[in-house]
Amino acid sequence: MDGVTEVITGRERRRRWSTTDKLSIVAETHEPGARIGNVAARHGVCESLVFTWRRQAREGVLVAPEMPVFMPVKMFEPPPPTATARSDSSPPPPRPPSGLIEIELGNGRQVRVGSDVNLAALRRVLTALRG
Repeated sequence: MDGVTEVITGRERRRRWSTTDKLSIVAETHEPGARIGNVAARHGVCESLVFTWRRQAREGVLVAPEMPVFMPVKMFEPPPPTATARSDSSPPPPRPPSGLIEIELGNGRQVRVGSDVNLAALRRVLTALRG
């Protein structure tokens, strides 16, 4: 006996791998001459887990996260202020056609989008325009 005592203080936590890390490890296994066991050992992962990730990637379950996409937006400058105020006999300003959403920002800019706009994309655009 060499007198060494190992004290286990608690349960070892599982490592959480990001999708990007998993796909990177899977890509390494597809390089010419790569051995799955060596790739797994280099990253401190069980071979069986790498095989699971390869299967998930092959089946389309393990895919790269979608990158944000900006939607095309038309910007309209506000009309110049007129010297005379609108009288009661002048026609009201034109209304946007049905299905079109017109958003007027505090700085006088307007954004027009279809009623089927992706709300997350619209939120990103409006945040960028306010900044």
